[in-house]
Amino acid sequence: MQVSMTVNGEPVVSDVEPRLLLVHYLRDVLGLTGTHWGCDTSNCGACVVLLDGEPVKSCTVLTPMAGGHEVRTVESLEQDGYLDPVQQGFIECHGLQCGFCTPGMLMSARALLDANPKPTDDDVREAISGQICRCTGYRSIVRSVQWAAEHPDPVPAPEPAWPAGTVGGLS
Repeated sequence: MQVSMTVNGEPVVSDVEPRLLLVHYLRDVLGLTGTHWGCDTSNCGACVVLLDGEPVKSCTVLTPMAGGHEVRTVESLEQDGYLDPVQQGFIECHGLQCGFCTPGMLMSARALLDANPKPTDDDVREAISGQICRCTGYRSIVRSVQWAAEHPDPVPAPEPAWPAGTVGGLS
């Protein structure tokens, strides 16, 4: 079936199987691999994206259900060479840990700050409560979101440590 939606501000139209999960559509059809596919049971939250501004676990949304709606993925946070404050907050306060849960955490944090620019620690904990960090880095993640709340302006993205297409500077 044909489905159309807006993804990260761009209109997209695709023919998809009606049972295709949104996480697979984003990763496999659109190539937006920032959204992680974790548990496939809606427990881990690594797949959180924003659907019309609300965080949803994309492993529990069928792609046709997103038809006609706006989807934001983690790729939308950095714009024109500027990091979203939640991205910078995760850098400043070591909220990254291993990074697997990070895209979902970032999107939940963005949704929280869009709705509540001055959240309490309890507000942050509630916003990320549907996500699992196996590195037990919740304290750093809460501090990261609070840092973003205190620094709401985008910041210039750092220069890459090594050229694109290389690993550790090696090609």
